[in-house]
Amino acid sequence: MRLRKVKNVEEKIKEFDGLIISEPEKHKGNWNKLFGNDNPIHLEIGMGKGKFIIEKAKREPNVNFIGCELVQSIIYKAAKSVKDVPNLLMINYDALKLGEVFDKGEIGKIYLNFSDPWPKSRHEKRRLTSDSFLNVYREIKASDGVIEFKTDNRGLFEYSVMSLNNNGFEFLDISFDLHNDGRENIVTTEYEDRFSAKGNVIYFIKVKEK
Repeated sequence: MRLRKVKNVEEKIKEFDGLIISEPEKHKGNWNKLFGNDNPIHLEIGMGKGKFIIEKAKREPNVNFIGCELVQSIIYKAAKSVKDVPNLLMINYDALKLGEVFDKGEIGKIYLNFSDPWPKSRHEKRRLTSDSFLNVYREIKASDGVIEFKTDNRGLFEYSVMSLNNNGFEFLDISFDLHNDGRENIVTTEYEDRFSAKGNVIYFIKVKEK
């Protein structure tokens, strides 16, 4: 089900100035100054309504979190859910252009949660684990930084395994059924809760560059 566009969302987003960072390019290389500390920075790309990243920020106060979301109506709804989370910022931005926002090594971890699978072959370049996006992640993450990926889409999972392998990433962890392999304290997204409740299998990958 598609999210209905919020009326006058361009103006309403301005209510969250300081949480949703306008013109994030101006902070390239200086995000730690914006947070006011030298803690590592973790980035979620395609944060949706923010359940995952808000919970992560609450659980890990010594990590700075940035949520990236392209759709204004969605990031606005996410911002409305944030209360007293000082280690969290958001940007309304195109993930393919994140090299304009972050310096090399500025990001310690990247989360890709339940990205659009773009199942048609002609849309391959839009998948967040395609070559073009992986090249962007290399531009901004630390050399030992990791990428964590979750999906309930078997096709996207298989594609991502091949793409990550072909691009020289080392697999640190992989699960074919994340919620039933004995793990505890999994931080979930809105979609993840919905899919799991239906009995859908959740796939998980964790990688770093070799």
